[in-house]
Amino acid sequence: MSKIILLKTSLIAFGMINAFAAPVLLDGKHMSSDKILQVANGEEIKISNDAIKKVQTSHNVLIQAAENGHKIYGLTVGVGLNKDKKMVDAKGKLSKEVIEASTNFNKGLIHAHCGGVGEDLPIKEARAVLVTRLNNILVGGTGVQSKVVDMYKTFLNKNIIPAIPSKGSMGEADITILGHIGLAMIGEGEVYYNGVKMPTKEAFEKANVKKISLFGKDALSIISSNAYSGALAGLALEEMKQLAKVSKYVYALSLEALNGNIAPMHTETRKLRPFPGYVEAATQITKILDGSYLWEEDSSRALQDPLSYRDAAYILGTLDTSIKKLDNLMQIQWNSSDDNPGIAIDVESKTNRFQEKKVYVKTDVLKGAVVPTANFEPMPWVVEFEANAIVLAHNSLASAQRSNKLLDPKFTKLSRFLGTKNTVHAFGAMQKPYVSLASKNQVLANPVSLNYVPVAGDIEDIATNAPEVLNRVRTQIDNLYHIYGMELLIAAQAIDLRLQENPNLKLSAKTEKLYNDFRKVVKFLQYDRPLTNDFKNAAKFLKEYN
Repeated sequence: MSKIILLKTSLIAFGMINAFAAPVLLDGKHMSSDKILQVANGEEIKISNDAIKKVQTSHNVLIQAAENGHKIYGLTVGVGLNKDKKMVDAKGKLSKEVIEASTNFNKGLIHAHCGGVGEDLPIKEARAVLVTRLNNILVGGTGVQSKVVDMYKTFLNKNIIPAIPSKGSMGEADITILGHIGLAMIGEGEVYYNGVKMPTKEAFEKANVKKISLFGKDALSIISSNAYSGALAGLALEEMKQLAKVSKYVYALSLEALNGNIAPMHTETRKLRPFPGYVEAATQITKILDGSYLWEEDSSRALQDPLSYRDAAYILGTLDTSIKKLDNLMQIQWNSSDDNPGIAIDVESKTNRFQEKKVYVKTDVLKGAVVPTANFEPMPWVVEFEANAIVLAHNSLASAQRSNKLLDPKFTKLSRFLGTKNTVHAFGAMQKPYVSLASKNQVLANPVSLNYVPVAGDIEDIATNAPEVLNRVRTQIDNLYHIYGMELLIAAQAIDLRLQENPNLKLSAKTEKLYNDFRKVVKFLQYDRPLTNDFKNAAKFLKEYN
């Protein structure tokens, strides 16, 4: 107990969890990216009673179907190409022999699907995977035993995090990666207990946890889902929401640094072409700039700025639109079942068509259906994340172009490379880092979901590479934080030089706060100095800025 307390104390000290936060409630209905992040950062979870009842009912429907002689993928027959092989004959009551046969099949299925490669997922990401899959199960569409749900909860609340490899999924359910979660549940493999990697058996002994025996469809439900890529999507969305928020503040200060023209965001401009993303972004930016000197007359101000400035509300607004669309899609993914077969509870057949009617079961106390599905297919949101990658690349290039303009006296009427009388080269060589990252983000925007070959005996002949898509997007997001950080650093330097020329220059209240807060972290460049740490601190500043 003392080690758990010590770990939580450390997490609180480092800001990973809130000492006063209530456990995150899971019910299979209300998962969101912020909840995924909370649990990923160490918050405990609790499960609604209604969700537990759904899990138990779903399991009962599954077992009833097996006893009725239904052919059930991953339970009575094998998986993949082995769907033609009979594994467990449960027709009639579940005898000791049938239970033993099912248990052995489940154990073998877990062993046969532990094939991830690469470094282990960071604990934060592994926790995100666990909570994502757990909430899917709580929808009531998997048919697992309730003890499987209890084990997910134990893992999260006792800080026993399975060692999950980071690579090896083609994105049609992350089976070879998620298998390692099942391995830990049966007391095998390795886990991180209070942050220390050790054999699962040892961790269970220390935490007084007992391994479980998998039965029925447990193993298939543990391994066959998109929980890995779905969890990465949740983390990516939270990272992007913060990015989208601070991007408008950076742009606003950058526009002040340029002495730019605010007309492209004018009220009447917005009315003339009311794309929602553009209108909302333009509205936000003009509110941020309320009180700025940019609203005042200046005969030296350009009538029209370079497109990276002039079109910014469209570019930034497109990111907002992409985030909203992805958030809506992922709400469906996180709060539904992507199982095959899926279990429907409290339903009954409405027709006598054989192919439809055969999936149902009904007793005096139970009714439901066990339905073969293709619900493991993540295509609806994977391709939208690839579109999102293009949007991130456009924003990266636009920011890089704005930074270039701020370093050019032709546009700012300030000193070359924003130098002082004491600098040798100032920011003259510092265009390369953000241009390099913007170029990297261009490469990462290329589609990867189409890069696959058929596997599993030519049955699994399409794929999405969902985890690779999400990993690329998250890399782009991190790169863009650094690109914006550099734009902020350069814009702040230009503001300093303008204030030296005109101490009465009036920034807006919000950009002045941004400027003053940033100057506590990164100082004015009076003399040439190495800027690597400044760039790192600028990105960190934006990731945390409220």
